[in-house]
This record gives sequence, structure tokens and C-alpha cells, in this order.
Amino acid sequence: MLQAILRAGLANRALVLLVAALVAGLGVTAWRALPVDAFPDVSPDLVQVFTVTEGLAPEEVERYVTYPVEVAMTGLPGVTRTRSVSNFGLSVVSIYFTDQTDIYFARQLVAERLQEAREQIPAGFGEPQLGPISSGMGLVLHYYLDDTTGQYSLQQLRDLQDWVVKYHLQTVPGVTEVLGIGGWEKQFQVDLCPHAMQRYGLTAPEVVAAVERGNLNVGAQFVVKGAEEFTVRAVGLATGIDDLAAVVLRSEGSTPVFLRDVAEIHEGGAIRRGAQTRGGVGEVVAGSVVKLLGANSSRVIADVERKLAQVNAALPDGVRLVPYYEQKSLVAAAVRTVTGALLQGVVLVVVVLALLMGGWRPSLVAALAIPFSLLAAILVMRQVGMSANLMSLGGLAIAIGMLVD
Repeated sequence: MLQAILRAGLANRALVLLVAALVAGLGVTAWRALPVDAFPDVSPDLVQVFTVTEGLAPEEVERYVTYPVEVAMTGLPGVTRTRSVSNFGLSVVSIYFTDQTDIYFARQLVAERLQEAREQIPAGFGEPQLGPISSGMGLVLHYYLDDTTGQYSLQQLRDLQDWVVKYHLQTVPGVTEVLGIGGWEKQFQVDLCPHAMQRYGLTAPEVVAAVERGNLNVGAQFVVKGAEEFTVRAVGLATGIDDLAAVVLRSEGSTPVFLRDVAEIHEGGAIRRGAQTRGGVGEVVAGSVVKLLGANSSRVIADVERKLAQVNAALPDGVRLVPYYEQKSLVAAAVRTVTGALLQGVVLVVVVLALLMGGWRPSLVAALAIPFSLLAAILVMRQVGMSANLMSLGGLAIAIGMLVD
């Protein structure tokens, strides 16, 4: 069989050269599109469900939130196991699938079953949400907001992170999530006065319901006047402290009771469970960029770096975004090490072939087989979804010696 293939190749040299050029061209195209990472992503196929609760102890989180979610996930096709963690105010359920399961199909299955879990979770105990489409190798960039003027508070910097930086970076292709930490999330806080509430005969649930009713925009169809149509709407959405203070709780005769009569309203920060410091000196507002599962790390990082210039231009004067960890440097170092070994191996093999075979033509044939075989291997790697990393490129370096033998 092998002799027949060799005879056919020698008899059809033009066809062999055409096939070789085609395979080489496809290999170069696959190399450009091949995901590049420092290490292979061996994370299992899993879907995570996060549920944020308000002040519940781990026992209540486990009983009323985690357990219903775990039960709802039983019987899903392709599920190998389920793991969960119940912390103060947070439930995390991880559903592991077999390696052959498509991650988007798995997320669709989990999302359908989450509706059953929501029906079993008591009202006010949290809303289960799917985690980002990423893995343990997904954190490609860490940064912090540097205020060189010193005039911005941690709450203002966190507002910039949540409403400016995050939405800019999430537009980069291949970015699935931008996480923020540090500072204070801005809130309008209402501190009720018990004596004032007792004087007006109000309870806390009544005040909460009144604030919810008074913080709405309501549509009322339209009114036709001549040839024009006017939309009727009641604008009640609160935009600041004054709007909240003017919310009517009830009427005492003809005198309305406003929220400001029974409470003190002010801006404040949400309860937090962590902080971020820089150099162990002062607290900063920081963030992390998470890449989409299967995305090309090098390309995503390069696109994010280009986007950073636009983000810095959109930030106020004196505030800039400073990266302090980039996976790009790790990826570049790993790829540079292995590609250097590949080139050294190719050169060494060519020299040895030229010395031992005693002629340039057989040496050239054997030497040309090396890059051709590498391009063919890269083409197969692209088809099976394997990335170029320290392990896969190292395997190619070892394969050069085997190929020459």
C-alpha cells in the first residue's frame, strides 16, 4: 500500500505539490486563528448558579436557596455531579457536565430548570442567576483606578467602574464579564425614625410599599387632539434625594405625610464583604476582565489594551485605568520559550541531516517535511479545538526528533 502511494506521488508530482501547498496554506490560516494560551485549559465543563441573598445565615441559605437549586438540577442529561457552597448572603451551585457536552446547550438546560427552583425559593430570598461563560483560565486582565488628584472618593471611583469602565470593556469581542471590587456601591438610604412612625401610625412594610409605589413611571395610553396624538404618562421615578423625600406615604385628613417626615434620607454605600488595597497602603477600586470560554486569549488581551485608551479618554481628568496584571506577558513568555526550542530543534536537525546524509537534496527534502508536518498538526489542532500553549507546542518540539528518526 505504501509503495503504491509513493509510486502515485512520483507519477503525479504537480498534484502532490498542489496538495502540499493547499495543506500549508490551510495550516498557516489555522495558526493565525489558533487560540494562544500559556497553559491548556483543563477546566471541566460546568455551569454555575449564583444567588445573592440579603443577610441570611449559611444554614438558611443552604435550606431555602441551595437545596432547591440542587434538586432542580437532578436528572439533567450529561450531568456528572453537583457541588455547592452556602456562605453568608451567597449561594453557589456548580453543575458539572461530561466533556462532550456543548457549554451553551448545558446552560440552556440549566436555565430551563432554574424556573422550577425559583418557584421553591421563598419570596425575598434571592434570584438565582447563571454565572459567566468562562473557566478558571478566564481572568486575563486586572486593573485599578488611579486618582492622581485625590479629589474623588471611593464611592465616586466605584461609580466610574460600574457605569463607565465596565460597559466600555464589555463591548470588546471575547469579553464575557467585567468584575469590580473595592470602594462603595452608591445607594440612597432611608433611615426610619421610630418615634415619627409611631406618631403617624406607620409600619416599616407600609413605608417600603409606599416608596415602591412612588418610585414608578406609569403610562396612561394617549389623548387625541385634532391631528396629533399625545402620550399620557405619570413621571414618578426618583432621581435623587429630593424626589424620595417627596414620596407621599398617606394623608392625615387633607395633609399628606411625606417620607421626609418619618425618615432621614441620604447617600451611602452598600454593605460590602471585601476591599482592595494597593501596596498595602491605601484602598483602591479595581476590576478584572474575564474572557469568553474558548476565546483567543492573545487576541482578546490585544483588543482590551486598545480599548483602554478609549476608556481613559472617557474618564474624568486625573483618573486613569492602570493594569497591574496581564495574562499577555505570561502567554508571550510561554510561547516564546517553546517557539525558541522549536526553531533550535529545526536548525539542529537540518545541520545533522546535511552532515549525515552527505547531500543537500535529501537533506532539503527531510528539512521541508518538518514545517509541513507542523502546519498539518496545527490544522488538526484547530479542528479539534486545541490551543497553542506550553504543552501542545512542547509536544510538537519533541515530535520533530521523532519525525526525523
